[in-house]
Amino acid sequence: MTFQRARSEEQREIRRRAILETTSAMLDEMPVAEVTLNELSRRVGLAKTAVLRYFESREAVLLDLMDDRTTTWLAALDQELTHGVDLDRSPLQRAEQVADVLSRSLAAQTVLCDLYGAQGGVLEHNVSVEVVRRHKRASLGNLAVMADLVRRHLPEVGDRAELFCLNALLVGGALSAYTSPPPSLLAVYESEPALAIHQVDLRTALRVAIITSLVGMLPRS
Repeated sequence: MTFQRARSEEQREIRRRAILETTSAMLDEMPVAEVTLNELSRRVGLAKTAVLRYFESREAVLLDLMDDRTTTWLAALDQELTHGVDLDRSPLQRAEQVADVLSRSLAAQTVLCDLYGAQGGVLEHNVSVEVVRRHKRASLGNLAVMADLVRRHLPEVGDRAELFCLNALLVGGALSAYTSPPPSLLAVYESEPALAIHQVDLRTALRVAIITSLVGMLPRS
């Protein structure tokens, strides 16, 4: 893909979308830590200095992509919760259903979990105040949407829904670091299976964390 210099705002937006889409494709092949501006610029067909005219850093690209992927995922989660939660069930039963749907859905978003895992320690560094401000506004908007989805199916959590959702996303990010063991660790597990007893399965671990949090937030009868 090769671009001529963008001269209008519409052309600039096309370039920005192309950079984001290329980065997204890269993340389907490699973890966040391996994405570089050099490889991104090569794949998108722009010089590295040209990429930096649209995004001030690698981290700025990844933050925008995280916000976009979260928005897309939440639209799918809305439908998944609608089909997976029976509103006629008891609060405890609905909490279990929400945990089932949410853990399955979030565990399938391996790239998104990787991005959340890198957010605080990596992605929110090497970016300007304006980039962080835009990202935080988008994050709060997505968090409000997610909290509304949870309250729609489990209204008993009330105003604690946003805290629950934030914790679920952070746990998904933290756990994702342990679900793709490096080759050396896999070799150890293969040679000595007893050492793999606590190997993390993302969906299983997420469900335990989510149901524990949700049940803890239900009002006591």
